[in-house]
Amino acid sequence: MSQHRSRSKREWEETTLAEARRRLPERPVRFTTVSDMEVPLLATPEDLGDDWNYQERLGYPGEYPYTRGIHATMYRARPWTMRMFAGFGTAEDTNRRFKYLLEQGQNGLSTAFDMPTLMGRDSDDPLSEGEVGREGVAIDSLADMEILFDGIPLDQVSTSMTINCSAPVLLAMYLAVAEKQNVPFEKLRGTVQNDILKEYIAQKEWIYPPKPSLRLIVDLIEFCTRHVPKWNTISISGYHIREAGSTAVQELAFTLADGFGYVEACLERGLAVDEFAPRLSFFWNSHNDFFEEVAKFRAARRIWARRMKERYGARDPRSLMLRFHTQTAGCSLQAQQPLVNIVRVTIQALAAVMGGTQSLHTDSYDETLCLPTERAVRIALRTQQVIAEESGVANVVDPLGGSYLVEHLTDRMEREALEYLRRIEEMGGIVAAIERGFPQKEIADAAFRYQQQVDRGEKTIVGVNKYVIPPEEDQKIELLRIPPEVEERQKARLAEVKRRRDSQAVREALDRLERACREDENTFPHILEAVRRYATVGEICDTMKKVFGVYEEATVL
Repeated sequence: MSQHRSRSKREWEETTLAEARRRLPERPVRFTTVSDMEVPLLATPEDLGDDWNYQERLGYPGEYPYTRGIHATMYRARPWTMRMFAGFGTAEDTNRRFKYLLEQGQNGLSTAFDMPTLMGRDSDDPLSEGEVGREGVAIDSLADMEILFDGIPLDQVSTSMTINCSAPVLLAMYLAVAEKQNVPFEKLRGTVQNDILKEYIAQKEWIYPPKPSLRLIVDLIEFCTRHVPKWNTISISGYHIREAGSTAVQELAFTLADGFGYVEACLERGLAVDEFAPRLSFFWNSHNDFFEEVAKFRAARRIWARRMKERYGARDPRSLMLRFHTQTAGCSLQAQQPLVNIVRVTIQALAAVMGGTQSLHTDSYDETLCLPTERAVRIALRTQQVIAEESGVANVVDPLGGSYLVEHLTDRMEREALEYLRRIEEMGGIVAAIERGFPQKEIADAAFRYQQQVDRGEKTIVGVNKYVIPPEEDQKIELLRIPPEVEERQKARLAEVKRRRDSQAVREALDRLERACREDENTFPHILEAVRRYATVGEICDTMKKVFGVYEEATVL
């Protein structure tokens, strides 16, 4: 300590470092994170500033501001939930994959829906042609959902569903399956993504304009707050923002801005913050730059806790705790030398664990070429199991806490995200910012800058712009192909459901839903009733479309 007081970092730079650089100069490259954030050659206490205070910035795990984690014991008490994203073909195909993953040691389900389902369309819609079951499971009605979870007791498994503009319909189907299994809503655990704001920012899968979409989300939150108390009503997603090309800071800032937008919408409805906030969760991307990612997760917890307490008056500690699921970065996977993706995923998964994630999906090495094969998904799951049970990193809470570099990056990440939040507030909030195209343009610019760096060779992608091998020498891997007969089988089942159901009951349920939309009544109970009558995803979404209209994106320059 006495040596630190008498010798500053500048003195070290002017003597020892200067001499080292004279003898062996640094490589002529910029040392930056994958997001192009400059990193110091060496971080010391001086990089944290004179006013840096442990209790204020970090505190202890399980205590405000939760920088070091939301639980005091973290993975010593319970490892993170291993939740592999799965879905393809028909409900029968995905049901078999679910059961395979559970047999292999996965302890939570994560459902990938096909594009028609994501867009609120039925499999027999002309716009669905060629997409049915190709990139996720096709779900048209309750009949499909019954098959999807056949033999899986919903009171014993936690289920995540990645669905947004049609989220209320799919959650209603899940609840209806629970009713058929005689499982009370109070026992259901899981998450529905239900994050429409990031769709306007990044993923572009929407139906209605932002304001009615927000209303549907609040309707779902209000219903679940009263009737499905253990269900995470929204998974506020930075993942897709990052996949669209954002930097880590932009992912952090725009995602938190979305989260605060949902909080404010619920408060306007009249809900008390501590009623609904404990069931809000987050979903982050974990990219290649290890320290940047760890810092991002830690900064996210701190910003959320402080703002929920200081601005929204939350008092329940659960309202202040940012709980999150992480997925390794699909956009970082490469078709060239695909087995190298296993290494990328391992580093990204390790960053998520060191950042304190509550659940984790690890991408399979073949995902840049096809949906995961059983072999590939098993290796991805084993990657998590090795980290959890062999690496030793799960034995200590926040092992990187106190690292001068990690704390420096965490502080900087927080500072730059808060600046984005300030600019968004000046625009009138996140919805107004989206309507102006602000986040969209910031992300597009960042993606362009990154691609330029890759093209110039300033950023290395192993196997793509460095260490390239001829295609004929690359390893050929097994590919999972979805046969075209899947679409015909799905359409035949949909036709059979429509033939056998009570059409008059369906019509009446949809009419009641339409009235609820027009009269500002909570729509969710009416969606649930329509689902019980075997109304389809497309029929329910089209009913709401008649009232809410469809969204057309403005051009962003």
